[in-house]
Amino acid sequence: MQSLGIDVLFKGKNFIRLMGGLWVAVRISLISVVISIVLGLLIGMLMTSGNKILKAVFRIYLEIVRIMPQMVLLFLVYFGTTRVFGWDLEAETSAIFVFSFWGTAEMADLVRGALISIPSIQYESARALGMKESQVFLLVILPQAVRRLIPLSINLITRMIKTTSLVMMIGIVEVLKVAQQIIEANRKASPNAAFGLFGTVFLLYFIICWPVSRLAAYLEKRWA
Repeated sequence: MQSLGIDVLFKGKNFIRLMGGLWVAVRISLISVVISIVLGLLIGMLMTSGNKILKAVFRIYLEIVRIMPQMVLLFLVYFGTTRVFGWDLEAETSAIFVFSFWGTAEMADLVRGALISIPSIQYESARALGMKESQVFLLVILPQAVRRLIPLSINLITRMIKTTSLVMMIGIVEVLKVAQQIIEANRKASPNAAFGLFGTVFLLYFIICWPVSRLAAYLEKRWA
């Protein structure tokens, strides 16, 4: 296994360091996902309202997120705002803000799409039964929207987990950064360490994301 660079994993505390870096990435992902789900649900419902000003504001917000790469947003928040406003913003806080900013927009659009996909006959039938507007939304529309939303939101979660690898660009020591540090430290002794380390990183991300992806596929198939 030495020719593949796997041996480097078991030198000293390399594997423990790698798992520590993975936890950093997962922690940033989890916090960002929770914030994105909560804010995304709220904004997504507001996007279906009849308020034209709100719709225009959220549409601009969504387009900004879609056009600007996440790496540019990370640099803008962490390096740009620090210099312009002079505040001491930690790298991890910047990453959570950027991923939440991006995830909220994506989640809101999914919620909006799920809500407007409900046929109007559902609203009319519920009102004909004497239900109030709040009852129509909570008891009829929302359960159907959630069923359509869950598989799509799970896919968004896996994308957010994978995208956290970008945080190494602003100095956060997550799993990919740790792998690079280990490779550099063992470049002479183990010239093939890159293959083993990055292969392990790939496997770790796969172990985390694959069950989530399969859950989305299962729910989508079951509720089709």
